[in-house]
Parts: sequence; C-alpha cells; structure tokens
Amino acid sequence: MSLPLSIVDAHVHFWNPQRLNYPWLAGLPALNRAFLPEEYSTATKNAGVSKMVFVECGCEPAQNRDEVKWISELAIREKRLKGIVAHASLEWGMAAREELAALAKFPLVKGVRRNLQSEADVNFCLQPDFMAGVRALAEFEFSFDLCIVHLQLPAVIELVRRCPEILFILDHCGKPAIRDGQLDPWRQQIRELSALPNVACKISGLLTEADWANWQPADFQPFVRHAIDCFGFDRVLFGGDWPVLTLAGDFSRWRAALDFCLADADKSDLKKLFQTNAEKIYRI
Repeated sequence: MSLPLSIVDAHVHFWNPQRLNYPWLAGLPALNRAFLPEEYSTATKNAGVSKMVFVECGCEPAQNRDEVKWISELAIREKRLKGIVAHASLEWGMAAREELAALAKFPLVKGVRRNLQSEADVNFCLQPDFMAGVRALAEFEFSFDLCIVHLQLPAVIELVRRCPEILFILDHCGKPAIRDGQLDPWRQQIRELSALPNVACKISGLLTEADWANWQPADFQPFVRHAIDCFGFDRVLFGGDWPVLTLAGDFSRWRAALDFCLADADKSDLKKLFQTNAEKIYRI
C-alpha cells in the first residue's frame, strides 16, 4: 500500500517547559523537555506531512492563551501549522464564553479540547455546567476534541447525543485497552457512538495504549479496522500524536503499523483518512 504524498497530521504537540508549566510532565522524564517544530521535522522527514493541527498540551489552564499565542508565533515560521485545538475550561458553563471569545480572536484556533481522561468521575462530562460550556462552542464554530479513556465512552455517547449542534472529534479512538487485547465493551460502544452523525474519530495515539516495548502491528489491527468500519472513511482522520508516541516508538513505525492495518484500503479512502477529512473537519 502506498500512502498519499500529502499528509495532514491532525494531532501534533509542541511544548517547552521553560516557557510554560506542564504539571503532567513531572511523571514522564522522557518527555520533560522542549519538543519543537524543528525536531518534529526531523522525526517526520520524508513522511510527506504538508499540514498539521496543534493540540493543546496540558499546560496550566491559566496559561492557555499564552500557549495559543506562542503556537501562533511558531506558525509564522512553520508554515505547515494550519490549525490549533486550544484548551478551554468548559466546566465553567456559560462563564466559559469569555474565554472562548478570547480564543476566537486567534485565527488559527479551530476547536477546543478540555482533557477529560484524568477525571475520576466517568460522568464528569455530563455535569450541567460542562454541557453548557460545550454548547457555547457553537457560537464560535469551534469543534470539540474528546480526549478520554474507554471507560468514559458511555458518558461521552450521551454528551454527543445531547449536543447535536457540536462537531466532536474522538481522539485516539477513545483509548481502547490494546495492551490487554480487550475489544469489549469498547467495540460495541464505538459502534453506538459512530451512529451519531456529529462525531468523527481520530486514528491516533494507539502506540502508547499498547505494550510500549513489545507491541506488534497486529495488536492494532482489530481496533483500527473496527473504528473505520464503524465511522467509515468519511469520518476518520490521521494523527501522529508526536512526541507522546516516542514513549513507544516513532512516527515511521506508527505509519508502518497503519500500513499493515490498512493494507487492502483503496487509495481514495486513504486520501480521506490522511488528508481531506482533516482539512474539512478543522477547516484548514
């Protein structure tokens, strides 16, 4: 299988702990340093990445506008950086509107992510204030990236159902239990989620859900193929999840794993996955 020459990487992170504070990096010394566009270019050399979407990196919430400003500055020299998914404290309810209005002043901001994966309450996203904050995204035509673990899928299905006016993007296929080879109940929940028309699925972040040291491409195949079977090639998009994926591999190995998983896919479908869907969903 030959991949499209032009790839949109819909899930890229850049951070610099000397510039902003990222509390979660303290527990991951391998990632607790600066990761910048120049290093990404080296890591993806000859991969054909023509555009990229930056996704917020878990800095202190009060620094979210500083992060957006910094990434907007990076985009002046890194011309492939076409979109930003920014943090917003949607749990503030309608009070989050002021924050959203401030983010909307940055032309590159296309959507918002309020990371949910670490919330102890699996139903956190169904709190009335949070849902009010999500609904406020419609005024600014922002999409919402869902970063969750698979145990949160039932609540997310209900959130997506209750907010039909919002376009949701499920990051990392909902972080299934690849390491344990556990397809269920993720498999049925993904099918239920995909039945809702206002959600797409990002094929990304799966390396770090597998056994970091011993994964094989075959480990991902049932998960990748099921996600695509459910959402169809019109509602899936590719993400590299660099540099988080470096905990378990590199960009070229992730692409090679997808080669294996999608060996029988049509070139026109691959173009949707690797390029045009991301361009349409993130308006880049």
